Parts: sequence; C-alpha cells; structure tokens
Amino acid sequence: MSEPITLAENERLDDLMTESGLKIIQSREVFSFSLDAVLLSRFASVPKYGRIVDLCTGNGVIPMLLSDRTQARIDAVEIQPRLADMARRSVALNGLTEKITIIEQDLRLYPKLAGNGIYDAVTVNPPYMPVTAGEQNENEHYAIARHEIHCTLEDVAEVCSRLVRPGGKVAMVHRPSRLLDIVETMRKWRLEPKRIQFVHPHVKAEANMILIEAIRDGKPDIKLLPPIMVYENGVQIV
Repeated sequence: MSEPITLAENERLDDLMTESGLKIIQSREVFSFSLDAVLLSRFASVPKYGRIVDLCTGNGVIPMLLSDRTQARIDAVEIQPRLADMARRSVALNGLTEKITIIEQDLRLYPKLAGNGIYDAVTVNPPYMPVTAGEQNENEHYAIARHEIHCTLEDVAEVCSRLVRPGGKVAMVHRPSRLLDIVETMRKWRLEPKRIQFVHPHVKAEANMILIEAIRDGKPDIKLLPPIMVYENGVQIV
C-alpha cells in the first residue's frame, strides 16, 4: 500500500510509464535517471525469488523497475544522502517498502556490512568517466554520478564479486570505450562476461552504450546479442 509523501522544493513527480503505474521523485538539482538505467533494468537477468542488490542506485529507478519483473527482495545502495532520501520516498510512494530497501552507504564498505555471496544478482549503473577524463561538472551531484570520484571500475567489480554468490549474475551498463577495461577488470574479480549488447542512437551511429552481464565463477562463453537501436526514422522505439 502506498504511503503519503511530501515533495521538497524543486522536486517533481514523474511517471515511469509502467503497467503498474510506478512514479518517481526527481529534481533538476540532482542527477536524474536516463535511458541507460531503463535498458539495464530490462537487460539484467533476475531471479523470480531470492535477493538482488542495485549499486549506485541514484534515485532508485532500477530497483523500482525491477520490482515489476521479480518477487525477490531488492536492496539498493546509494552514497549521496539527498538521492537516497528521494529514492526512499519514491519506494514508499509506490508501496514497495516491503520489497525494496534503500541503503545510504559507500558501496566500497557495503560488503563488510552485508556479507559476502549473499545476493543472487547484482545490477549497477556506475560512473562512466575517470576523474582525470574531462572537466567535472560544477554540480556535486552530477559530478559524483558521472565521474569515478567515490568508486572506480575496479572498486565496482570487486564489490560485485564479493556480494554475488558463485553462479550469480552481475549486470552493468557502461560506455563502449571502456569495454576492454570492463572485461579485464571483471575477469580479475572472477566475473566471467556472458552476454554483451551494444546500444546505438540509430542504425548509422556508433554505439554509445554497452550492456554486459557476467556470472561469478562462470566458464568462458560469451554471446553478442543483437544491437539495440534507440531511434528508427527519427522515432524513439525503445
């Protein structure tokens, strides 16, 4: 059952356009979710029951979208207090507090608190850019979401490997330019890439996103899925 919530100044309520009528709290002052989060929530393999954790959850969009696909318990970890608060209120608004738990925590410390190998699946939409790449946005919330300020790709892979059980799955969305780094780092932490899917703005454009899923302690055997085209003839189709 949904709970009454109060919107803070400059916050708005957006419709996630799901059959279940999910809504989410957003604000221009902090980083809002984008298509990469939506695509990851569709791409990730999730168990019908069990436990899932979403890292770098932001305002909680991925766990809320996953809640329509699974009966599993979902934990969601976010380091920024304001985003964690927005996510917690969105979860309450949608009546999902029995299913989704928002945890305000540095993901690098989370395995010590939660324990190793306790999740059946992990999803993560991490910062894409190293701190040395380009200028960081002046807005702290945007900078943290986009740049590896509080966690590097190495940190993310290590934490995913510690949290997921052997045979469990880890799904990530990232930039194609980091593909080799992602595969090398995942394998270093015993995460074997099994499925890769490129996302293109349209059929004549280079890929600008990559979806990748790995299995903890899996055997080498990778599948390249058909690419996703976001627009066709100028019309968004995903």
